[in-house]
Formats: sequence, C-alpha cells, structure tokens
Amino acid sequence: MSHYRRANVPGASYFFTVATYQRNAILMHPEVRSALRDAINYTRQSLPFTIDAWVLLPDHLHAIWTLPVGDAAFGKRWGIIKAHVSRDCAHFVDANDSERPASRVRRREIDFWQRRFWEHLLRDDSDYERHVDYVHFNPVKHGHAERPVDWPYSTFHRYVAKGVYQASWAVDPGVIDARSE
Repeated sequence: MSHYRRANVPGASYFFTVATYQRNAILMHPEVRSALRDAINYTRQSLPFTIDAWVLLPDHLHAIWTLPVGDAAFGKRWGIIKAHVSRDCAHFVDANDSERPASRVRRREIDFWQRRFWEHLLRDDSDYERHVDYVHFNPVKHGHAERPVDWPYSTFHRYVAKGVYQASWAVDPGVIDARSE
C-alpha cells in the first residue's frame, strides 16, 4: 500500500486538482453539476470549509479551500464529496467489470473519479493570488473559453463583482495589472 505525504496544516488554504477517471468528460452534465453542488453542501454541514476559488471543467476541477482553525482534514472532505457524486452519478460511467482494472473491482470503486487528487498548501499571499489566477484562467488555457469571463462554471464572476478583477482580465491588452486596484 502506498503512503502519500500530504500537507497537514490546520486552518490553512489549499489548492486542489480533482479529475475524473481516465479524464472522462462528464462534469458539465447538469445532473453531475447538481450532484456535485449537493455533495459539497452536504459535506459542509458536518465538515465546514470555505471555497475561495473554483472552476469546473469537463474532466477536472480546480478549487481553493480554506479550512477552519484547527482542522486539516481536506482528504476526508474530498472523500465524502467524491463518494456522493459517484453514487448519485454512477450511471454516467461503464460498470462492465470484465473491462475494469481488477483493483477497482476489488475495491468496489465506481469509475467516476481518479482515486486520488492533487493538493498544494498555499504558503503566502503571493502563492494564493497566483493560484486564484490559475483557477480563473484555466478554461482559457484548455480552450473552453476565449476569456475567463465567458466561462460560467467559475468563481471568476464573483471576483469581478467584488472588484478583484476587471471583466477584461487576462484578455484586454489595455489591462496591465491582473487585478483591479
């Protein structure tokens, strides 16, 4: 059994990448988006956290969370979220055991998510801002939108409303600074 070293700083902010199994492009389906929203709300009832930034793409998502003081259990939160979505949306994936890896059959895993996720402890304000920018630019990077403002499945619009970004951020050559003053 593998033992992964993870950052474990209570009350910290973390950047996450969570991908679907074999990068299956199913996250944009309205039923999956609804199940993901419900799973997050359910998880936050017993294990609160703040979603600072978010982007949902067809085959993966990026998120920045801040955990409560004294709490570093982000793995437990992702486990609950992924389990709920997998259960509610199992019909989106092929369940033919003869074609599935034996380890996934043995563990009774539904082929919705990759087993693990990637996390990064955000070390300081500069690291935090770089990752928020990365989250919001990601739909452009992957060719899903021409501008961050065009992608509806992101917290970018919330940041524009707060005045953190201009709507033309990362596109308009006249916008010199990434963030509003």
